[in-house]
Amino acid sequence: EAHRQALVRNEVSKAVRSDLNTKIKAVETAGNQATADGAIKVAVKTLDQQSGPKVIHRNKAARIKSRLTRLVASRFAS
Repeated sequence: EAHRQALVRNEVSKAVRSDLNTKIKAVETAGNQATADGAIKVAVKTLDQQSGPKVIHRNKAARIKSRLTRLVASRFAS
């Protein structure tokens, strides 16, 4: 029973991490300020949601958010 549950949780977590990576990539490849702002808003919300049920560690989520914010700020600085 526990083994089956672990397999199902692993599949769910894998799908969530894949979705997170897609949203992070959208921020990294944004072509302009407006697109980047929208993408980072979505990415941060998803990171916050998934750090709660321990799909990813909360400190890792904070680190990714910080890096994305710095990336967008430096790329589109005027």
